[in-house]
Amino acid sequence: MKKFLVTGLSALLIGTAATAAFVDQNAKVSTVAEALKMRDDSLVVLEGNIQKHLYKDKYLFADHTGEITVEIDAEDWMGHDVTPQDKVQISGEIDKDWFSTEVDVDRVKIIK
Repeated sequence: MKKFLVTGLSALLIGTAATAAFVDQNAKVSTVAEALKMRDDSLVVLEGNIQKHLYKDKYLFADHTGEITVEIDAEDWMGHDVTPQDKVQISGEIDKDWFSTEVDVDRVKIIK
């Protein structure tokens, strides 16, 4: 019985740790226009609205300077239900290839 409890508790702690993340409260918020000029793999924080679902885990994000495609995996929504009217802050990395620039989102936060 002790072995079962220890194993179960260990699995619970490991599962909980996997969803934790460091959040830099002092990170500079960039605009979409600035993000489009950043280098590949640059860290970025954007504030605006998720306008619509494009396909699979791709969404259209917009602020007052423009639009950019963002990739948001299921776990990165942090349990939030978001509508186009909700202002959000997204954190992630710039993902550039030959023809496009996207943000691979690590975290979505609704701004109150």
